[in-house]
Amino acid sequence: MGVDISDIVVKHETKLSNFSGSLVSVDAFNVIYQFLSSIRQNDGSPLTDLNGNVTSHLSGIFYRTISLMNEGIKPIYVFDGKPSALKQKTISERRLLKEKAKINLEDAIEKGDVEKIASLRRSINYITLEIVDECKTLLGFMGIPFVQAISEGEAQASYMSATNIVQGVISQDYDCLLFGARRVLRNFTLYGRRRISSRNIYVSVNPEYMDLEETLNSLQISRAKLIDIAILTGTDFNEGLPRVGARTALSLIRKNGSLENVLKVKNETIPNLDEIRELFLHPPAVEKVDINFKEPDKENVMKFLCDSHSFSPERISKSLDDLQLQYNRGRQANLDTFFSK
Repeated sequence: MGVDISDIVVKHETKLSNFSGSLVSVDAFNVIYQFLSSIRQNDGSPLTDLNGNVTSHLSGIFYRTISLMNEGIKPIYVFDGKPSALKQKTISERRLLKEKAKINLEDAIEKGDVEKIASLRRSINYITLEIVDECKTLLGFMGIPFVQAISEGEAQASYMSATNIVQGVISQDYDCLLFGARRVLRNFTLYGRRRISSRNIYVSVNPEYMDLEETLNSLQISRAKLIDIAILTGTDFNEGLPRVGARTALSLIRKNGSLENVLKVKNETIPNLDEIRELFLHPPAVEKVDINFKEPDKENVMKFLCDSHSFSPERISKSLDDLQLQYNRGRQANLDTFFSK
């Protein structure tokens, strides 16, 4: 998903506590995919309620949001709007990969390959309208603000960073840097010891951040040049040049001076080049967004999660107490700021 420029981006391992006091935008679809793939039962099946409805996304939104709040990080979720027409090929390819995975899953089940079954189940995820609506409903009851993007959610989240509405963007995708996010926060909703089922090993996943200006200064390039490098490697909106990764793309841009010159030398073309550049440089975005956190509606959260989706009343109630505490602290901090003026 997204562009892979990880080889040339400056990254720093960090702790959530280092970002205490920060207001951040969250690429909602990005983290929901994380929740759907990682919050699973041992056999790879998603969490479900007593009626068989998937609840992995609700568990992730609820508990991980409160974890962020407990660290002093205030999240604003951003949901995707209508995808760009330039993205249709990528969407079709992803759909085809899932269909192939479903066929492979049937074969693995027939053969009784337990490890492969679990791995394939984790890879087959769909964000439906119902899942999106449920996430928005839960966030509303929790008092957490969210934004409906015009198009790409990561573009809107990045715009909020570029215009200083927030101090960072929580997303796994490097695309956010291309869209102008000043800081991108990776692994902030999924960290710790994680199992890679395909290789049957455990790895440590640690929070990290990337600073756009630091990366540009390190590479001695502009954001426009970083976008051109990404286009050469391939993005959600275009195929890259064959056998060209981020380091090779950087070298080609430095040697030839521009993306156009690289294409001329390579005798290659990239359809819709100007439109892709414009989309990254000036993505459609909602300029005025609601960043007000409201007092959590404990009664409705309990009804929604416990009565409708079989969550544990004791665990939910305890977590809501933590959320209420963070809301009270935030309100008191706002009052202290107001009266100190």
